[in-house]
Amino acid sequence: MVSSTLNVLGALASGVLVNAVAPSCSKCTINDATVGCASLSEAFPSKTFFPGQEVYAFEKTNFWSNHEILSPKCVFRPETAQDVAAAVITLKEDCTQFAVRGGGHMGIKGANSIDNGVLMVMSNLTTLSLAEDKLSVEVGPSHDWGEVYTELDKHGLTVAGGRLAPVGVPGLLLAGGVNFHGNQHGWSADNVLEYEVVLASGEIATVSAVENPDLFWALKGGSSNFGIVTKFRLRTFKSGTDGKVLAGTYTVSAEHLDAFFVAIAHYAAYNTDPLSHIVPMTVAGPDPTTPAAAAVILYYDSAETPAPECFAEFFKIPALANSVSVKTLGEFAVETGALVVDGINDMFIAGTTVGKTYEDLLRGIQITNEVFFRELPKLHAVIPVEKLSLVSIDWQPIGTLWAAASRAANPVGNALGLDVEAKGTYLAWAEVVEWIGDEYYDPVHEWIVNTTRVIEEATRAAGLYDAFKYMGDAAGFQSIYAGYGAENEARLREVSRKYDPERVFQRLMPGGFKIGV
Repeated sequence: MVSSTLNVLGALASGVLVNAVAPSCSKCTINDATVGCASLSEAFPSKTFFPGQEVYAFEKTNFWSNHEILSPKCVFRPETAQDVAAAVITLKEDCTQFAVRGGGHMGIKGANSIDNGVLMVMSNLTTLSLAEDKLSVEVGPSHDWGEVYTELDKHGLTVAGGRLAPVGVPGLLLAGGVNFHGNQHGWSADNVLEYEVVLASGEIATVSAVENPDLFWALKGGSSNFGIVTKFRLRTFKSGTDGKVLAGTYTVSAEHLDAFFVAIAHYAAYNTDPLSHIVPMTVAGPDPTTPAAAAVILYYDSAETPAPECFAEFFKIPALANSVSVKTLGEFAVETGALVVDGINDMFIAGTTVGKTYEDLLRGIQITNEVFFRELPKLHAVIPVEKLSLVSIDWQPIGTLWAAASRAANPVGNALGLDVEAKGTYLAWAEVVEWIGDEYYDPVHEWIVNTTRVIEEATRAAGLYDAFKYMGDAAGFQSIYAGYGAENEARLREVSRKYDPERVFQRLMPGGFKIGV
């Protein structure tokens, strides 16, 4: 179908809007990607790459986690939204499966690459432009948050973005986005003012609270079920005190774990300071006989207070190490980004407990931690300890401050479905396992599935379980949209069917968390 595909590309190049020019993808027989790759190569010879070429080798492996690396038939590297639109129409016409990679940070096999399909990489969609009034910034999907913060630091500004510099922009924003400013500005997605989206029809749509408002809502937590985002416009705001914030990591020894859990629960239950944010975690020791230590990432959006009262319960605990100091957000994102180790295998798993009282929140933390580490010897039985790079569990409090900030930033709402008034404070927890050696994927995966099931059974028994799972920390085997509530899940599917009636982003782009046909 190369000749008819070229007609479509010519129409796009001429500025003609092309809608539904290809046969229905919902009924086509999926072809070997050789056909789609040939069409792309003929139309875009300088942007399509094959095995044996340097660009293919780089893009095939340009991922955070080793098990994301697959073997696409070819790599397509667009430079404009029009290129993306032409590729979508081409692949739809040829009934060829594809994957899209932005920052490459979602550590799920097949989420952002593909075997024997087309890998479309956003590496050359590099827009990073601050508006003249400095109230917003346009960001292309090639960027990571470190690049965004470095640019905005020059102006004393920031955005509600990722907490680690290497995390990619598009994945975080489409998942909802936990960020340092959640108690001030809500979810990262709440602060997206406008999207540029390539739809299944090939149309390049502007999506905002005014234009396509149903899609605007769905993109805030609905992932890649609706189109390919080629540009985000994000709300900017002043960063700290003259661009400086108070931030760092506070580490304590295992003997103080009880006090550490009390400090987390105290913050989750009683914090009233919107400038603050915490990321508390417990970390397994280097061998089975070494007890876990604990650390909390502390962030305060001001440089004027050396010891904020909201962190007092943590500061009461003797520190093994303390990097809390004044710095820019860009500098801090690089500091936390050092936690990201390239070239290994990793798996994140998400879950949530809820509580209306300090006691319930404390018990949720204790149960998840207790079960996680009780199951740890079973992991050590299937993988040598020296092959484990990191084993940890962390908690993210999301309470009344966050909910109010979310509503203020985004009156349209988002798809996530959290209800703080009815349920109390959410503690979104994440298990993390990082290891060396591809051969251990299956036993590690089995351990993670079983451990997550045991944690959820324990929190259900205690009456503290909630079905919400933060997509940005979720594993491929987990169900995401059911945790948004039945109404939001149905609404997401309805929006998906409206903007993608042929189900291109369900059938031809199989990776990621699918809303379903």
